[in-house]
Amino acid sequence: MLTKNTLIIPAIASLLGGGAALADEVTVNLGFAAPEDSAYGVLAAKFEELAEEYSGGSIDVKVRCCTQLATEDEAFKAMQLGTVDMYIMTHNNISPHFAPMEAFVLPYIFQSTDHAYAVLDGEVGAGIAAQIKQKTSLDLLTFGYVEYRDFYNTERPINSIEDIQGIRVRVPQNNVMIKTHEAFGSVPLPIAWSETLAALQTGTVSAGDSGASFVKSQKFYEIADNLAVLEHFAFFTPMLASSRIMGKLDDGQQEAVRKAARDAGQHQREEMARQLAEARDFLQSDGGMTITYPDKAGFIEAGIAVQDAFIANGADEATKTLILDIRKAAE
Repeated sequence: MLTKNTLIIPAIASLLGGGAALADEVTVNLGFAAPEDSAYGVLAAKFEELAEEYSGGSIDVKVRCCTQLATEDEAFKAMQLGTVDMYIMTHNNISPHFAPMEAFVLPYIFQSTDHAYAVLDGEVGAGIAAQIKQKTSLDLLTFGYVEYRDFYNTERPINSIEDIQGIRVRVPQNNVMIKTHEAFGSVPLPIAWSETLAALQTGTVSAGDSGASFVKSQKFYEIADNLAVLEHFAFFTPMLASSRIMGKLDDGQQEAVRKAARDAGQHQREEMARQLAEARDFLQSDGGMTITYPDKAGFIEAGIAVQDAFIANGADEATKTLILDIRKAAE
């Protein structure tokens, strides 16, 4: 026989132990510009899985690839306006809205992968996230995976900075990249990305730099015999959230989102590191490239000289401070 007390006790238990079930259900749209099977997609898919798991199903993440929500140029402002919930974007597209992010465009701002993650996972990274929140209202949930450019060329293996002297290298119309290759002693020639393959085939240039996965997908190994793991330019893809969507979440859901982003970022790092190793293995075996791991000392010295020039020629105080803090983390 049911009594008044047998009805009340389960209700109290539900209130005490079933917080996730009582939370309002929230749909979160997460966008990015790249294809679904890209590094962005690896991060987004894992975040979707974990956010839904950690929230007890009260958060429903909808992943929207391929600029369905907005382009990278549009997304930051759209999040500030609240018309986009969350977005994964290349870090350099944050710099028009948060100038210190320009520091990460500089050569050898990260002198190693250990240095990179010590910066992003430590006090410096926490400070960047806090400043972005204060200045733009957006939450930076994870920095994600740090990827690098390798140097491919048709002339010779690169084992030190002396070997790169005089090599004509395709670069985009980017002042930092031009200055970097001038500091290395190579000869930078600004050429559109769409014309890179033809420029290599005709000998207009004999080198370029890209992530190993791009060297593989663009089949540059069919022309260039040599790949040097210089890792001179780094890039990463932070995940950001609007204050509007974070405001829709209760405390438990917010913690679920933050933990899901952190764990998804770690998963992306591990998965993309595995894919990078596979790409380099392919380029060396099936692609027939000679892969070298040069002594970076001369390259890093040249890169720091480019950083110094950037500091001296107009970097604002916040960016200058960030560059110096990043350097300290390498000591």
